[in-house]
Amino acid sequence: MARFVGACPSCDSAMVVRRLECPNCGVAVEGRFDGGPLARLSRDQLAFVETFLRARGKIKDVEEELGISYPTVVGRLNDVLVAMGFEAGEDPRDAERRQRILDELSAGRLSAAEAAEQLRSLASRDG
Repeated sequence: MARFVGACPSCDSAMVVRRLECPNCGVAVEGRFDGGPLARLSRDQLAFVETFLRARGKIKDVEEELGISYPTVVGRLNDVLVAMGFEAGEDPRDAERRQRILDELSAGRLSAAEAAEQLRSLASRDG
């Protein structure tokens, strides 16, 4: 059975489902059906969502499976959220900066006060 395609392969417009049919008993319903938010995703985005779900949302596992960095995973996740009509989260570069600050704190290269100030500065740019 072919996979549902949410976007037109020719012009990228949203596809419309016109008929649903039960493969068991043959009952069919016709009309115009919205495929929902997942139907708005490209094939690549759907593949990413499948990987993300298999990893149970653990970004580190997604990084390893796809061979991409943390900011790239977050960026792809934001792209999926936007495509589904939701607000995007933080910029992946900000997530990377935040992680770098925490790593510096953990390594003792920043004091707690310095790290707190840098995190506050980063947060104030976001809002």
